[in-house]
Parts: sequence; C-alpha cells; structure tokens
Amino acid sequence: MTLIRYDKVLLTCRIQNNWALMTAPQELVGVVGLEIHAQIHSNTKLFSGSQVGFQAPPNSLVSFFDASLPGTLPVLNRRCVEAAVMTGLALNCTINRKSLFDRKHYFYADLPAGYQITQQRLPIAVDGTLTYSHLGGRKRNTVVTKSVRIKQIQLEQDSGKSLHDDYRSQTLIDLNRAGVGLMELVMEPDMSCGEEAAAAVREMQLILQALGTCQGNMAEGQLRVDANVSVHRPGDPWGIRTEVKNINSARNLARAIDYEIQRQMVVLESGGTVQNETRSFDGKTGHTIPMRDKEGLQDYRFMPEPNLPPLMVYEACSTAPPGVAPSQLVVLEEVRERLPELPSVRRQRLVETYGILPEHSFTLVNEDGLMDYFEAVVRETKAGPRKVIGWVMNELQGLLHQQNLSVSQR
Repeated sequence: MTLIRYDKVLLTCRIQNNWALMTAPQELVGVVGLEIHAQIHSNTKLFSGSQVGFQAPPNSLVSFFDASLPGTLPVLNRRCVEAAVMTGLALNCTINRKSLFDRKHYFYADLPAGYQITQQRLPIAVDGTLTYSHLGGRKRNTVVTKSVRIKQIQLEQDSGKSLHDDYRSQTLIDLNRAGVGLMELVMEPDMSCGEEAAAAVREMQLILQALGTCQGNMAEGQLRVDANVSVHRPGDPWGIRTEVKNINSARNLARAIDYEIQRQMVVLESGGTVQNETRSFDGKTGHTIPMRDKEGLQDYRFMPEPNLPPLMVYEACSTAPPGVAPSQLVVLEEVRERLPELPSVRRQRLVETYGILPEHSFTLVNEDGLMDYFEAVVRETKAGPRKVIGWVMNELQGLLHQQNLSVSQR
C-alpha cells in the first residue's frame, strides 16, 4: 500500500481490491472526476469546410464561419458525428437517437462568435462505462481492474488560441483551431487518486487511437484533461471541489491530482475552508496555482442553437425516412460493424494466445506498433513467444531507448 504522509494526514490510494484503508477514523479521502476534450480526427472542422492542421501558419485555416462573419451558417460534418457515435459504442454508452445543439455564451478573445456550439441539454451519448486496468501490487506485476462511469459524450466546437507576446505586451489570436470538432467526455467522480485518473486517461487514449476517432497526442493539444478534485470523510457529503484545467500529460495529471488532494487536506485539517476555484498545474514546481475564483457562478445563458436542426441517428437504413440520401445518414448498425479490437481485448488475447505475462501485454499494447512487431516476429521465426517477448522487453526496448526511438519510427 502506498501511503503519502502530509501534516499527519494519510492519503491512501487503493490499488488492489483486497486492500483496506488502514488510516485513522478522521481520515480524509480524495474524490476525482474528469472532463476530457478529445479533438476529433477529421480532415475538416465540425461546422465548416476548413482544413484541420496543427502546424499551419497562423490564421491560414479559417473560413468565414470560423471567423463568425455575419450571415454565415453551420454545416454539420458527418465524419465528426460518426466518430462520436463510434466512441460512445466503444464505451458502452446509450446513443441518443435524437440530440440537440445549444449555444454556450461567454466572452474570450479567441471565441469570435461570443458563444460556443455544444450539446448541453441532450448530448449524443450518455451513461457509459470505461473499464481500465493498471499494474499494482508491491512489485507492480498485479493487474488491477476498475471502472468509471461516463456521464455523457457531447459534440462541440474548439476555440482559437491566444498567443501571448511578453516582449511587446500583446496578445495575438490564431483562429486555425476555432471550430475544430471536439468530443467532451465527462467522467463521474469515481476515482480517488492521481494514479487511478492517469490510468483511466491512458486507457481512454488507447481506445480513441484504436477507433481512429482521435489521435490522442496530448503534446499537440489533441487530448486535454480537466480534473475536478475534492476531499471528504467517508460517509459525509462531498467537499467543495476545485477544477485543475488543461493538464497536458497523464504523468502531470497524476501529480496535479495528488498535490491538490494533499493541499485540500492540509487546508481542512488546519481549520480552513477550501475555495471553489479554477487552478492550473505548474509542472516545474509540482504545485497547482489559482487561476480564477468560481464562487460567483458564471451564467453561460444556454439557449437552443437556432441554425441547426435536431441531430438524428438511425438504428438501420430501413428506419430512416424515405428520400434521404445514404451519405447524409448516420446508422448505428454500420458503425458497430466497423468497431475494431479494443485495447482490453488485445491484452487478453495476447495473454491467452501466447502465454505471456499480463504486465508484458500492457507494454505491447501501450507502445504504438510494438504489438504488431511482436506478432510478426513470432509468426516469421521459429522462436517461441516467451523467448520473443523476453528479447522484445529487454534487448529491443533497451536499444530503442538508447536511440530515443519508438517501434513506429523504425
């Protein structure tokens, strides 16, 4: 059991089902929920025909609609809808046959319309489950499986980027990202520490990459995570939560959550009150920093999006209204047929087929291209799977690490 001592407060992270919390009766425990913004892997934006590109020159991929010029209207990208439906099916969600778009009003310089088109009232998918596994135990060789509820998946627009020029004391706006399609995946507060949250995000990242619905590169902002963190005593109501915004890696997510849990514990144990606020994470210091106070609840003035009709998803082509072109339909039956093998199924298959250890299956699946390479070596040589996995885990991985390469770059 991992115990973190912080001013006589014990934070325990339960990483095996049969471990008990062995702390004092007055113990405080963490409660963690996540909001993941996944950039949809699509050639064009959610409501316009503009191309999507990470390294394009500033403001070179901006349509009239992206810039919010008067009179421009949204045209929904079918690819983005199918990506959201496929993601929902992979996460065991209920796909709403009818979903609605809304306007969420707020003022940022990089949001030229003054509102974001999102799905507040009736999102495209609800009530799912993410099952994730990570290695626990004293030797980190025991597979611990947990699950977290998915409250909803909603389609929405991304905003532009604000680029701060400290030398000239200016803020510049790049609208290339404005209007790019996002899936917001809202996870219920079913996690208790940074390790669990990081494992859940890694599993989500692998699922999205396997589906092809999001490339999941956190360094390029394709996957951004906000963590809602609070502490309470078991049996008591949940405490006041803080939101840690825009965390850019699974490692930093774990660090930010664990620090924030410890910080809130110290505040409460010293007789203070946790503030409802938004914070950012400083990767250099390992601390969270206040950004803005959330006590004054912002009124986003949600209203129905008047320029978009209800989004309809059909179980089969036969249930669609007559006269609608197939290219305009999103059909669940067809999307289900395209679902690939998911990471959890891959790991189980590797263990059962090749007799390798569970921890080795995690490495093969988590490293891009490594599973395909392992299976190709087993298939093309006379060496047994266990001998091959030993060579892959030791010699190959060591060589790649020395050269700072991945298997996909070979």
